[in-house]
Amino acid sequence: MTSDRANRPVLAVDQGTSGTKALVVCPERGVLGTGTAPVRPRHLPGGLVEVDPAELLDSVVVAGRRALAEAGEPVAAVGLANQGETVLAWDPDTGEPLTDALVWQDRRAEPICAELAPHADELHHLTGLPLDPYFAAPKMLWIRRHRTRQGVVTTSDAWLTHRLTGAFVTDAATAGRTQLLDLDTVTWSPRALDLFGLAGEALPRVVDAAGPVGTTTAFGPELPLTGLLVDQQAALLAQDVTEPGGAKCTYGTGAFLLAPTGDVPRRSSTGLVGCVAWRLDGRSSYCLDGQVYTAASAVRWLTDLGVISGPAALDPVGASAPDTGGVTFVPALAGLAAPWWRGDIRGSLTGLGLDTTPGHLVRALCEGIAAQVVQLTDAVATDLGEPLRGLRVDGGLTRSTLLMQTQADLLQVPVEVAELPDATALGAAAVARLGLDPALTVRDVTPARRPAAVYEPRITPDEAAERLDRFRTAVSALVERQPS
Repeated sequence: MTSDRANRPVLAVDQGTSGTKALVVCPERGVLGTGTAPVRPRHLPGGLVEVDPAELLDSVVVAGRRALAEAGEPVAAVGLANQGETVLAWDPDTGEPLTDALVWQDRRAEPICAELAPHADELHHLTGLPLDPYFAAPKMLWIRRHRTRQGVVTTSDAWLTHRLTGAFVTDAATAGRTQLLDLDTVTWSPRALDLFGLAGEALPRVVDAAGPVGTTTAFGPELPLTGLLVDQQAALLAQDVTEPGGAKCTYGTGAFLLAPTGDVPRRSSTGLVGCVAWRLDGRSSYCLDGQVYTAASAVRWLTDLGVISGPAALDPVGASAPDTGGVTFVPALAGLAAPWWRGDIRGSLTGLGLDTTPGHLVRALCEGIAAQVVQLTDAVATDLGEPLRGLRVDGGLTRSTLLMQTQADLLQVPVEVAELPDATALGAAAVARLGLDPALTVRDVTPARRPAAVYEPRITPDEAAERLDRFRTAVSALVERQPS
C-alpha cells in the first residue's frame, strides 16, 4: 500500500547545460505544470567552457517556481537531476562559490590527463572510466592547482543540494562521473584520490538516488528533497530501459547513449564508460555509457552561421535536398568522445561544391550525429555480445523527423521516440516518489510508455553500411591528420 503523500504531485527539476527544466508530475494525471530558465555557458578559446554557479542555482529556483505556479497546487517533494561532470570549488560554511563552474565540455584539464596517462589502465579498472578531462576529477585537480586550495571542490549537484537543503551529499551515479568512485564497492576510492592528488579532500557522502536528503524553502513552502540522480541515468529510468538488451539515447546539448548491464559492473573493451546507473535501497545497478559531445550544440552552431533559423528548421530545410549531395560532416565541434576519446579532434566538412545547399548541410549534420550514435551501439553490442534490439530516444532533437529517420536508417533497428521529450525530469520525479515511499518499486514509478512515434529503417543494410563507411573514413582522416 502506498502512502497518500506518494500519490501527490512532485516537483522534478532537470538542471542542464543550457537551461533548467522543471515539471510538476502527478502519478495519475501526468504533467501539471512546466517551467524553464536559461543557462548561458561561456565558450572560450582553447576548449574552455564555464558558467557562473549563481546562474545554475537561479535557474533551478526560477524554473521550479514557474512550474509550481502553472500547476497551481501543492507538491509532496522535490527531485533534482544534474549535469554530472560539471565542477566548482565552494565554501562549505557559507555555500558561496569560490570559482566559476567548469562545464563537462571543458578541456582545460587535458595536460593533467597526459600526466596521468601511465595510470590510465589502473583508473579504468578502478572506476570504469577512461582517462579524459570530460570527467570531474581532472577538472577538480585543475581547480586545486590553478584557482584555489580553499573550501571543497565537487560536482555541481553537491553544491546545489547544499544550497537548497544544507546537506553535503551526492548520489552514487553522479559520484561515478568523477573517476574517484570504486565501481565495485560504490565508495570513494583511496587509490584514485591519491592518483589525482585529491587525497584528504572533503567529499560529499554518497547516497542512494531515492531517500530523504533534507528540506528546502527555495520554491516557497518547505519541501523535502527525496530524489537525486545524474541526468542521463534519470532519462534511462524514465524510459523504462532497465534490462540488458535495450538502450536509450538522449539528444540534448550532446547525445548520450546508455545500455543497462544489470547488477554486474562492466569494464568496456571498446571505449565506452562502465558506470553506476543508480543505487536504490543500497543495491547498485550498472550500465554502459557512450557520449557524442555535440548534438543540439552543433545545430546551434549551424544556426549561428545563418544556415538555418533554429532547430525547428532542420526538417523543412533538410527536405529541400534529397540527400547529402556528397557532403560528409563530422560534427566533432568539441572533439570526439566515446569510443575514440579524442577531445583534440575538430570537426570537418568534406565534399563541398558550388552546388552545395543548406539542405545538403542539414542532412549531412543529421547523418553525422546519427553515425556517431551507431558507433556507440556497435560498441555496446561488442561489449555485451549481442546486438541491441531497439533504441528508445528522448530530448529536444527527437522532434526532428529527419534526424530520427536518419538514425533508424543507419542503425537498422526501430527507433522509439518518447511521448514527452523531458525524460530526465520524469526520471527525477520517479526517484523523488521512491524517496517518499519505500514501499514503491521502480515499476510503480516508471511512467507508462506510449511512444510518440516509431521510426523503422527505410533503406537497405547495404546502403546504411555504405553511408556509415563514408563517415568512418572521414573520421579516420581526421585522426590520422591529428595524431594524439
